[in-house]
Amino acid sequence: MSTPPKRTPLRPSSKSKPARRDGSDPIPGGRVNRRGARDQRDEVEPERLQKVLARTGVASRRQIEEWVEEGRVQVNDQPASLGQKIGPGDRVKLNGRLVQLHFGARAPRVLIYHKPEGEIVSRNDPEGRPSVFDRLPPLRRGRWLAIGRLDYNTSGLLLLTDDGNLANRMMHPRYGFEREYAVRLLGELDDEQFRALTEGIVLEDGPARFSSLRVQGGEGVNRWYKVVLQEGRNREVRRMFEAVGFTVSRLMRVRYGPVELPPRLKRGMWMEMPEADACQLAGVPAPKKIGDTAKGKTTASKSNVKSPTSKSFKKPK
Repeated sequence: MSTPPKRTPLRPSSKSKPARRDGSDPIPGGRVNRRGARDQRDEVEPERLQKVLARTGVASRRQIEEWVEEGRVQVNDQPASLGQKIGPGDRVKLNGRLVQLHFGARAPRVLIYHKPEGEIVSRNDPEGRPSVFDRLPPLRRGRWLAIGRLDYNTSGLLLLTDDGNLANRMMHPRYGFEREYAVRLLGELDDEQFRALTEGIVLEDGPARFSSLRVQGGEGVNRWYKVVLQEGRNREVRRMFEAVGFTVSRLMRVRYGPVELPPRLKRGMWMEMPEADACQLAGVPAPKKIGDTAKGKTTASKSNVKSPTSKSFKKPK
């Protein structure tokens, strides 16, 4: 895939959104055109509620399913149910606020962020620690959703999207997106420990194993390893090494599925994935645009970085 030319980072919009007739503030997530919605009713097939809401970027499908079970979602002023289908003529509210729905295919947006140590992947923290969301560009609709998490002391590749369906696809074990990490240990694994980590050990939340474990060298008493996981449980890499008697002194994610951390992307910097790559990642066709060369450009913050190469960007098995 070729790298489109650089564009300037996004800036907050200065335009305020008009209030709705019912006095509620619409939740961002797509255009609402009453006349257009009425025109689409006979053309658009109804879709599952959680899929439509996830597309708006309010949350991932799993989170939306929890909200439905908690009674926080309403369809046409009635409590929603899991699996319920909705169309352009339906009115959906989340916590009493009207959600702007979007029907039909659209290109998701994906950010590639190089997370430094000392940031949390959360918007709310009682301790007031820095958040990765503090550094991201604003969205006119929806919000950025983290695809997986990295703990406070872990650095490296963090993907974010405005599409909850894409977030769900990449985090769900069914799709088999690998996570690859660079790990620094104080000391060297022996053959028995190496075998235990690749054949499987039992943690408090179930069995775990590395599908790949490679030696990467090191200096002095420090040793570096590359490990690959098929899942993303909380602190799983650290806990696995602790189970064989090692403490991880440095942990960095270098790949998530087909996306590798670009070598020129410095810590605390982000770039936007080209539209064609984002659509390929989501498994959807890229929208056709005629005579528009300004779309799908790479966005970089403070750095002219490149998108993942076609060699490193492959569909998961």
